[in-house]
Amino acid sequence: MALRVKRVYEEPGEDDGYRVLVDRVWPRGLSRERARLSEWRKELAPSGELRKWFGHRPERWEEFKERYRRELEESGGLEGLRELARRAERENVTLLFGAKDAEHNNARALAEFAAGGEP
Repeated sequence: MALRVKRVYEEPGEDDGYRVLVDRVWPRGLSRERARLSEWRKELAPSGELRKWFGHRPERWEEFKERYRRELEESGGLEGLRELARRAERENVTLLFGAKDAEHNNARALAEFAAGGEP
């Protein structure tokens, strides 16, 4: 089983398994039916302030991950991430994000944190 990352606007796949939206804001123009979520975990999303500071600028990626992890530690969000990682040991879990940048987004950072990657 695996923890995966996918843009929420992509068509749901059979191998997605448990689909979790990890954005604070609902994706623009997407219906709940089309999203086919198992769960929406807003508490795993970065704060609005951090998200705005980052602005999906690749040159801020490493610092974004450091700040994001700190936010999760302070809010208790890392336990929620650990819960999803444990679930991924039993079934596929797909972290869904709305950003256009598939490499520099909070879902990708969460997957790194879950895999034990330090920012």
